[in-house]
Amino acid sequence: MLEAFDPDGIERRVFVVDERYDALDEPWRAYRHARLIHVSVGVLTVRTETGRWVVPQGHALWLKANVQHCLSAAEPVRLHSLYADADAAPLPAQSLALALDRLAEALLCAAAELPHDKPLDEPAERLLQVLLDRLSGLPAAPLALHWPRDPRTQRIAEALNANPAEPAVLDDLAEAAGVTARTAARLFVKETGQTFGQWRQQLRLQVALERLGTGVSVTQVALEVGYNDVSSFIAVFRDAFGDTPARYFR
Repeated sequence: MLEAFDPDGIERRVFVVDERYDALDEPWRAYRHARLIHVSVGVLTVRTETGRWVVPQGHALWLKANVQHCLSAAEPVRLHSLYADADAAPLPAQSLALALDRLAEALLCAAAELPHDKPLDEPAERLLQVLLDRLSGLPAAPLALHWPRDPRTQRIAEALNANPAEPAVLDDLAEAAGVTARTAARLFVKETGQTFGQWRQQLRLQVALERLGTGVSVTQVALEVGYNDVSSFIAVFRDAFGDTPARYFR
């Protein structure tokens, strides 16, 4: 990636940038383009004001234009960021994770080699259009975690994010956050669309994706996210992502 690269300075409706980092802790930003972030190596964590995504290799995340977001990765990561104007293609109405196929990944790699500082010829323009068409037909991936907005439920969320294996029940977590368990339970459903138990399980699965993607063993990850029974963790992981942890990262 070019140093001090500013995608908002590129006067093009669609373009792709190849980015490589040994580790990543990108500050909060927003761009005038919609942004598709594809992970070709490693695991990427993306935060917005209303959500959290863990995006493993072979997956991508669409972010709407002008959405504040930050990126992080503890290990080396390679990304292909596609930036698109709103009128360039039908774009998702909300942030959306995708499972990419080999053709989409190959098209992204080819598009990243196109120049940003001069007009494109007709074959290059066709390549970008084929890429956009291909992306629009890919299946969504269950990688999102809606983040609560109320300061009290945010305190619960941040406490669990810091220690996903925390065994405390909602009554204890709510008391520490200065809210009743009943109110906290209601707010989680209202703000995230999930019960507290469902939300907590999804958070644990996200942390598991982060850790598994760095090569940590399935047994160790299961313990780190609060499962004493590795078989139970594998079953929950398979139900959520359609495969066992070992095969998912193969």
